[in-house]
Amino acid sequence: MSTTHSERLHGLDAVRGFALLAGVVLHATLSFLPGFGAVGWPIIDNSPSATLGLTFHVIHIFRMTMFFVVAGFFGRLLLQRDGVRGFVRNRAKRIVLPMVAFWIVVMPLIVGAMVWGAYKTAGGQLPPAPPRSPDPLWFPLGHLWFLYVLVWLYTGTLLVRAAIERVDRGRRLHGLIDRAVRAVASGWWGFIALAAPLAMALASHPGWSPRAGIPTPDQSLIPNLPALVAFGSAFVFGWLVHRQSDLLRTWERRWTVHAALAVVFTVMGLALAGETAPFAAGTGDAWLAGHAAAYAAAVWCWSLALLGAGLRFFAAASPVRRYIADSSYWIYLMHLPLVFFLQVAVQDAPLHWSVKFPLILGVALALLFGSYHYLVRPTFIGALLNGRRYPRRSGRQAASAPPSPALPAPPAVRAGLQADVPGDATGEAQVLASLRGARKRFGTTVALDGVDLDVPADPGVSDLEISRAGIREL
Repeated sequence: MSTTHSERLHGLDAVRGFALLAGVVLHATLSFLPGFGAVGWPIIDNSPSATLGLTFHVIHIFRMTMFFVVAGFFGRLLLQRDGVRGFVRNRAKRIVLPMVAFWIVVMPLIVGAMVWGAYKTAGGQLPPAPPRSPDPLWFPLGHLWFLYVLVWLYTGTLLVRAAIERVDRGRRLHGLIDRAVRAVASGWWGFIALAAPLAMALASHPGWSPRAGIPTPDQSLIPNLPALVAFGSAFVFGWLVHRQSDLLRTWERRWTVHAALAVVFTVMGLALAGETAPFAAGTGDAWLAGHAAAYAAAVWCWSLALLGAGLRFFAAASPVRRYIADSSYWIYLMHLPLVFFLQVAVQDAPLHWSVKFPLILGVALALLFGSYHYLVRPTFIGALLNGRRYPRRSGRQAASAPPSPALPAPPAVRAGLQADVPGDATGEAQVLASLRGARKRFGTTVALDGVDLDVPADPGVSDLEISRAGIREL
């Protein structure tokens, strides 16, 4: 399967959005985790849940490794499309600027929610401030750490790529790397090769807690070794797979096998943990090594299974999935203070966790989706996060648009067009088909850049057919 610059891989888009939204679910479980207060977490609910503890553990296994595989794949696609200068400009606008701007906005809110939670948990008085970190490069990145790590990975990848291009004039090293990646991606043992470096990094990390998973690199300007190994290897692997994107078919075919193995290794890791306190550091070299191996294998089996399932079941274009994928960036950037404030608001309420948890999640997602639709998608913030603004369209505006000339054609609407649901008796205009965000380049010349087209379903327009080849010829 070849990936052209204009082709949108809807399955990977869906996986990327799923990874970010899974993070919202994960963070909504934090106040309910048994034993989490013992490690100093300030927001503790009076109805802890082992079920949500398991939910946290499983989501934490795969979500960010899977995200970084997709980020690497799309990163190289962007580089091929825009060149080095265009790539740097795009990443500065879409990654660096949101990282700085949203950190300034959300970090004070996060601190405020946590102080309020600590105040309530301590019975109406503020507990003593936590000791200052001995790390001279300590910095509270919060949940925006993934953007900071992406900047590291983009920079390092471009530097290594430039060095290889300079020394590998005969392309022999390129061929060797491609053969190695193909062997790992297509071999049944590939997940073992991918998991081995992470297993060694976890087992050697001081104070590693198996139930806490990959240590989150959110407290220092230098990422910890297990996180750098896990997310760096995932990013590089995704980048290199893009050089041979037919390898995605292998993940698609084997997703059920990888899913079964993921469950096996997850259960194995939980069995090894036994009665250990949920977030206590592991003890014993052999025990740690075995648990690290099981955990690392689960990381890659879950990631490959969900990537394959996304490619298998969500390959077709879907306006709903596209909308959710676009909104997931805003939702993830803004969700944490809102979730924390909601957790604090209900932490002492005499309700079971099965009521509180969906309430927190439902209210947070309703507010976040609503704010995205009305305050982000059609504004400059949407242009910053999604690469373009989507103008708000009302039925009255669409109905007042002048009719288009008749276009005789066979009865079909094909690739590149999203068929809209016709209007009903409410008087909303009927739209036969829509083309959104069409782009076409000829070398360095941009012929089309984000072109939108609506085809109204008036009596003069029977049907419309635009073939995939025709779209590419635009």
